[in-house]
Amino acid sequence: MRRALVEELRRKGIRDERVLAAIGTVPRHQFFAAGFQSHAYHDKAFPIGEGQTISQPYTVAYQTELLRIGPHDKVLEIGTGSGYQCSVLLLLTPHVFSIEYNPVLFERTARRLAGLAQPPQLFCGDGSLGLP
Repeated sequence: MRRALVEELRRKGIRDERVLAAIGTVPRHQFFAAGFQSHAYHDKAFPIGEGQTISQPYTVAYQTELLRIGPHDKVLEIGTGSGYQCSVLLLLTPHVFSIEYNPVLFERTARRLAGLAQPPQLFCGDGSLGLP
């Protein structure tokens, strides 16, 4: 199913083979609740709870392709969400920093990504300094 998704993204115009390889490597179904894993390899966004969605694979691929990430580049991701985009980015550079404002999503995603060989630097917060 991942290979079919990669081919669909290629047909839609994604050309960066590193990005396509990353999409083809990340097990997107692991970012879905058990009852919804059958939706994982469709090119669509899907709710992940807390009023948020996992991005459509085409959107992830397109954004990532535009970044032209090299192996020594540093990436700051605002809105970790499920961690899917973060996982794709990590296959292009180990220097990924991601911030999530929602503590429920942050905790869930931090546990999910902790097992990666090269986990990202994750932060939870809304950017405020606690000032009135």
